[in-house]
Amino acid sequence: MNHRIASVHCIITILFSLFTLASCIDEEYPADNTPEGNFEALWRLMDEHYCFFDYKQQTLSADWNEIHTRYRQKISPNMNNEQLFEVLTGMLGELRDGHVNLGASFNYGRNWSWWEDYPENYYDSIARSYLGRDYYIASALHYKVLDDNIGYVRISSFDNGPGSGNVSDMLHQLLACRGLIIDVRNNGGGQLTNAHNLASHFISQRTLIGYNYHKTGKGHNDFSTPEPEYLEPANGIIWQKPVVVITNRQCYSATNDFVKCMHTVPNATLLGDQTGGGSGMPFTQEIPNGWSVRYSAVVSLDANRQHTEFGIQPDTVVSFSPSDLQRRKDTLIEAARQLMK
Repeated sequence: MNHRIASVHCIITILFSLFTLASCIDEEYPADNTPEGNFEALWRLMDEHYCFFDYKQQTLSADWNEIHTRYRQKISPNMNNEQLFEVLTGMLGELRDGHVNLGASFNYGRNWSWWEDYPENYYDSIARSYLGRDYYIASALHYKVLDDNIGYVRISSFDNGPGSGNVSDMLHQLLACRGLIIDVRNNGGGQLTNAHNLASHFISQRTLIGYNYHKTGKGHNDFSTPEPEYLEPANGIIWQKPVVVITNRQCYSATNDFVKCMHTVPNATLLGDQTGGGSGMPFTQEIPNGWSVRYSAVVSLDANRQHTEFGIQPDTVVSFSPSDLQRRKDTLIEAARQLMK
């Protein structure tokens, strides 16, 4: 079995284990469709399946039992759906996890403080001016050669590509460039396989990119043994010249994982602001009233066994300059170009 197939098999096994545990909880602990019943079902579901409790208690002093006591006092038998939704969303928000969401037909509960509390360091109209109108498009990749012979690549999402063929074709077009800028600012994630497809074109040998482990029981510390995660070099073109990855706080989930991969590349530099994080693989269940609950169920660490749930620090910190904003220049792109010179 090759390594890519082994990785897929591992993910399927993890998801099957999580699904089995979720089904058992629904059967063992039925709850009434009342405000109190839905509150207790949600708290218990998270208590038994969420994977970051110890880490969040260390970093945020978030005690899940104390949170239960505090928010249970806000539940009353006669509260309406909007009031219940507000209380449940507030409880989940204590975990400050962008992968923890409550979905109802009338609203979507979330905590997006991982980017809302920080400067954006990105202005779309200014960044697009570097591409102009004659840029190339290869699936999710928008790219061109700048006038100093540096390739600039913008990828705003990993939802739909790029595939390995798209990346090879793009790199072929940019082979004469002396360096490459990959701009993933405001990329909230998407398919992890697409992020890995892109990263695999910047490594020349099998590379350890991190470790994964998942819940195996209902206790906060019931986890599998961390398994190493490797990235194989792409079958197409491998880029070996300098590359700068530009990041900001809205780099999340699969994009955070892409940055994690690129942090292992010797000729790559991370530039900009810390990423938003989101290293947990999400899973979804329902509470008795039919609202969907998404939560992090699998922990992903970097190659040094460090959490990236709250983001990855860049090698070079750069923030948007007010004077550049007035001149319609992108401070981070200009800093990346200067770094290559």
